[in-house]
Amino acid sequence: MSKAEKIKKFDPNGLGDKNANIFGLPFTTAEAEVVIIPVPWEVTVSYSAGTAKGPQAVFDASFQVDLYDPEISDAWKTGLAMDVVPAVIEEKSNTLRKKAEKYISLLEAGKHPESHPGMKKIQKKIHAACLEMNSWVKARALHFMSRNKVVGLLGGDHSTPLGMMQALAERHKSFAILQIDAHADLRDAYEGFEFSHASIMFNALKIPQVKKLVQVGIRDFCEAEAELVKKSKGRIHCFYDRDIKNKQYNGATWASICREIVVTLPDKIYLSFDIDGLDPKLCPNTGTPVAGGFEAEQILFLVQQIVESGRTIIAFDINEVAPGKDEWDANVGARMLYRIANLVARSNGK
Repeated sequence: MSKAEKIKKFDPNGLGDKNANIFGLPFTTAEAEVVIIPVPWEVTVSYSAGTAKGPQAVFDASFQVDLYDPEISDAWKTGLAMDVVPAVIEEKSNTLRKKAEKYISLLEAGKHPESHPGMKKIQKKIHAACLEMNSWVKARALHFMSRNKVVGLLGGDHSTPLGMMQALAERHKSFAILQIDAHADLRDAYEGFEFSHASIMFNALKIPQVKKLVQVGIRDFCEAEAELVKKSKGRIHCFYDRDIKNKQYNGATWASICREIVVTLPDKIYLSFDIDGLDPKLCPNTGTPVAGGFEAEQILFLVQQIVESGRTIIAFDINEVAPGKDEWDANVGARMLYRIANLVARSNGK
């Protein structure tokens, strides 16, 4: 059956078919205009685990999402599909996570890898595995990009999209990263792991094609990260959560603040969305929740303003969704994924 035939036959008002792709949609990754790459990885998480289960949990929760998008007529017809959750990646993550926990406990006890052979061995093993994961993500992203797909990544922890950024660097001369997050993620090899989730933006800035990093909602960061922002000569522009709130308390509207954010962005943008950028009532089981943050519609409004400005969101990721004892976090993650994917598709003329 062709894509056109599937669209004609599909009932967007019906129950989600659990045998279908994400959101109950009938499209394959070959037919879809937007393809989601799931990366069930959380080796270097530094607080609570669970994000490796995020992709499958979001997929499972997606069938409860209504497909009607009031902002984009017949958005579902564009075609959205998720790639198969890679069992090999998840198995390796689970194995290495146990080793990382042992390493971190020794680190917290005052031990150091330079004087502890066991820690050094774990560190090297995790480093090699992270390189493999990054290479896999890059190859998978390039695979879909070469087929003219808009690509999104669903983590996993926030270390997972580095390979995606590297893939984009091979296809675009320059772009900015818009990071929505509670954390700056600018630490140099946090806890001794070069590819830590807390080091993703530090590593992203090593990519020459990343001309600018615009951070929004940051509210948990160390002095070294704040200094890195100050000394970046404008390459990093941070809209701290505290500053945003103070502006609002003094009468500024969210719309006016969004305009300030959009003005700092160039024509091509990679959107990196850590779910803990939201108020933790919306994501209580995420790995490192922090009080403060945004409502869901605030983020969606910001993304919509970017699209309406004529800028292009060339790819995106959503990370750090960790299911708890119920589907709440995954439910929120699935709804954010659907709305953001629709807006990103629109910005690409899909």
